[in-house]
Amino acid sequence: MLPNIDYRDLPRAAQRLMARNQNDEAVTLPRRSFLKLAGAGGLALGAFPHLVMAQAAGQTASALKPTEQPSAFVQIAANGEVTVTINRLEFGQGVQTALPMILAEELDADWSLVRSRHGSNDGAYIDPKFGIHITGGSNSIKNSFTQYRELGARARAMLLGAAAARWKVDVATLRTQSGTVLGPDGRKLGYGELAEAAMALPVPEKVTLKDPKDFRIIGRPTPRLDARAKSSGQQNFGIDVRLPGQLTAVVARPPVFGARLASVDDAAARAINGVKAVLRVPLDGGAEGVAIVADGYWQATQGREVLKLQWDTSAVEKVDSDKQLAQYRELAARPGPRKFDADMAPLGTAPRQLEAEFVFPYLAHAAMEPLNCTVQLSEGRAEVWTGSQCPGLDGAAVARVLGLKPEQVAVHVQMAGGGFGRRFAASSDFVVEACEIAKAARAAGLNAPVRTLWSREDDMRGGYYRPMHLHRARIGFDERGKVLAWDHVIVGQSITTGTVFAGFQIKDGIDATATEGMRDPYPLPMRLTVHHPKLNVPVLWWRSVGSTHTAFVMETLIDEIARSTKQDPVVYRMDLFGDKHPRHRAALQMAVDKSGYGKTQLPAGRAFGVAVHESFQTVVAYVVEASVVNGRPMLHRVTAGVHCNLAVNPRTVEAQLQGAAIMGLSTCLPGSAITLKDGVVEQGNFGEYSVARITDIPAFDVHIVPSAEAPTGMGEPGLPPLAPAFANAIAQLTGKPLRQLPFNIKSKS
Repeated sequence: MLPNIDYRDLPRAAQRLMARNQNDEAVTLPRRSFLKLAGAGGLALGAFPHLVMAQAAGQTASALKPTEQPSAFVQIAANGEVTVTINRLEFGQGVQTALPMILAEELDADWSLVRSRHGSNDGAYIDPKFGIHITGGSNSIKNSFTQYRELGARARAMLLGAAAARWKVDVATLRTQSGTVLGPDGRKLGYGELAEAAMALPVPEKVTLKDPKDFRIIGRPTPRLDARAKSSGQQNFGIDVRLPGQLTAVVARPPVFGARLASVDDAAARAINGVKAVLRVPLDGGAEGVAIVADGYWQATQGREVLKLQWDTSAVEKVDSDKQLAQYRELAARPGPRKFDADMAPLGTAPRQLEAEFVFPYLAHAAMEPLNCTVQLSEGRAEVWTGSQCPGLDGAAVARVLGLKPEQVAVHVQMAGGGFGRRFAASSDFVVEACEIAKAARAAGLNAPVRTLWSREDDMRGGYYRPMHLHRARIGFDERGKVLAWDHVIVGQSITTGTVFAGFQIKDGIDATATEGMRDPYPLPMRLTVHHPKLNVPVLWWRSVGSTHTAFVMETLIDEIARSTKQDPVVYRMDLFGDKHPRHRAALQMAVDKSGYGKTQLPAGRAFGVAVHESFQTVVAYVVEASVVNGRPMLHRVTAGVHCNLAVNPRTVEAQLQGAAIMGLSTCLPGSAITLKDGVVEQGNFGEYSVARITDIPAFDVHIVPSAEAPTGMGEPGLPPLAPAFANAIAQLTGKPLRQLPFNIKSKS
């Protein structure tokens, strides 16, 4: 609990968070007193997450897990306004709307009165499948679809029970509609009028869910709840947190990962007006840095600029991109662990041979909002405000750093301006760093909340990249395009080593994330060898993980085989699918039909390109139109066929596909690479690291294959097939396959 302050001085988002923190204290009241207080305040059903424990005490609810009880997820005000707490981080993917849509559907809520808010590191907000707090792997809707349906249905059942008790009628005679309980005699009660009484009822264990044909919210294109705030500049993000007396910190980081300080001259920094402290602090990976704590970001950065630092890099590896590529090529020629091990004897006698090497660079996450974390320390308690993809993991890390128990740490999840995986590192690096600074500041006599901000350069040079990869393929096939043997090698760092996922992702020395997307859905006799070198470059998952490189390799090689045997790339793929991959067929056929592929005559200098790929159980097929203008590849139109089963919010699906495709397009553009020279990252801002600009963006047509099956992931699957579809179109025009990202159409392939 924070000291007494005037919350009106804070931004709206912080006011809501502070109010929520105050509400948590009400849990200490006796249950009867609490219900009376909650009703008077207009906070009834599910006013506070900690009521999960109180509800669980009831006989009926005893078998329910915290993730299954409405009290942590649904708040209904006296005016009928419904606030749904989401158990994920909203950082652009649309879950702040889609999850409330799912719950509101079964609740029969009036959608115009539905609001949304973030959860915390409270145990109720774990992923119900994985058992940890996590936003990642395109699992938010997929894993919480049934959970949020049941939460809504349970809350609705409790409201019906409260109405039946008030009217003294059989609950079976009642029905709900748009936030109202309706009686057989024309009587009606709004949810806000019933919420307090409903809260006092046991939570039903089992509920009947709607037939999908009766959905009135799920499946309808719905504007996002955060659209107005974001489009008008009113949305607060983690970087916008402001607390009374708050100080701001920036960090001088070593030029080489893991380096330590040899000497510090901070006299000039301490002399700058507004600088409160200059602190030597430990950083991620055994490194050291110097934190400047000041009244604001400007003063802190001015202090950092005048520091005189000497770094000791003698004990750390200095990775060099050119040397690294040579090392990877040498590794690719060695024997190694095998994922698949088909017979390669037919390679020697195959009528046709194809050899290819692919190179993929390190990639930065480059989210619009750089990393940030605000920490408030008090006696025996810590509060953290940040956009976290894993608040449970981060909360545990905070507890370790500060010597607290996990229950003494509150992580207030904030809206984040992108992340793409960077806000979930096993080391909780940027959160731990912020806590180390707050702890050091407190030890220096600064008893104030400290917000640690990363600059764009800090963010881009601060590590945790999509790994660099090298692929080599030797393929033997016949005149009809039948693959007889496919010998393949992948070289790249493992991203799950040392993480909570290593136990089930790494088998026989192979990180499964590096090979996802290889071979399937094509029935290929493949031998796949994998090498995971260890280098002094921190790596992490990046939107669509292994599929960022495997989809490019598979889809460009499949296309090349089709072209070399004079087969239509679509027909060739359909033949390979056979009858075993109906979702792939449906997605590809949708894209083909809607694009005019095979029927439309394109303008001179343009060509179609095709690719299809499954990731996170969703299949995305692209048919693109591209050209080469003055030596530069240009993407003009993208037609997508998407099979994600039931689309909870088709607008979100469309937006996610467009965003992912644009991110995939960025990987094709010159300059989209992180490189190192003598251990130093060479790129620091968007002047040196390319992302797609508005002038690069093509026209989009997104088409969703109809389905009533439970949703699959949609945050990432739109990215992998874009680059290969684009590359295949360029290869049609130039006659030369592309073997690297970003594109280099002048290279000899």
